[in-house]
Amino acid sequence: MSGQTADLDGRVAIITGGSVGLGRSMALALAARGARVAIASPQTALLHEVVSDITGRHGAGRAIAIATDITSKSQCEALVGQTIEAFGDLGILINNARREQRGPGLPAYGNSLPFWESDPDIWVQVVNVNVCGTFLMTRAAVPHLMRRGWGRIINISTSLDTMQASNNSPYGVTKAAVDTASIIWAKDLAGTGVTVNILLPGGMVDTDGLRPSTPERPTLHVDVMNETLLWLLSPAADKVTGERFVGRHWRSDLPHEQAVALAREAPVLRSA
Repeated sequence: MSGQTADLDGRVAIITGGSVGLGRSMALALAARGARVAIASPQTALLHEVVSDITGRHGAGRAIAIATDITSKSQCEALVGQTIEAFGDLGILINNARREQRGPGLPAYGNSLPFWESDPDIWVQVVNVNVCGTFLMTRAAVPHLMRRGWGRIINISTSLDTMQASNNSPYGVTKAAVDTASIIWAKDLAGTGVTVNILLPGGMVDTDGLRPSTPERPTLHVDVMNETLLWLLSPAADKVTGERFVGRHWRSDLPHEQAVALAREAPVLRSA
């Protein structure tokens, strides 16, 4: 069976956007496999709830909360430094934080408009978080990963349909940028022992437990990416880099070689 092949005992991970939804689910999954996790987000109270949950399940010293704005170079660097200070190491970075074009204080349709009608401030904010923040966070972590000769960078993306949907810039634009950046960074890091891969759910996720799946509006469970993620963190994926994987396509009832083949998807740009 495919199973969860990663034994993460002794591994240390940073998960941005780890206070809710997919990020929280991934933090719990990594902690359950033995990892120690630094969970980052601007949402301090929610971060501490996740840490309390991990502590209750797996004991003290397994998770820390670090309030972080990833659009700040200094805060990204501080997150890396505090993680290493707390846990003595860092090997895994999961870039999950994102700024949607909907949210508190916005109308129901948010910034989902023809691009010429978009609120420029929201457009720039989404690009700053999703693209610049991912770059700043990765840039802060990579020197340490390269020195230790092993590292995993996982960038969370979205479906190709979402990237190209009408009225979906800037969000679709930012995720396409993250995909192409992942391919470039994978090439830049070739031979260092540090890999860069893309992971996405493959559909709408019930992140808050309030949107159960229906035939008219199917949703995915918040844990949808976890088995694929754990495989990407395992020794079996040591040579896998610059690839794109869809959590929804993973089949836990199959040998992991078959599950991987099903989950693998061509990136936005094919690697030359």
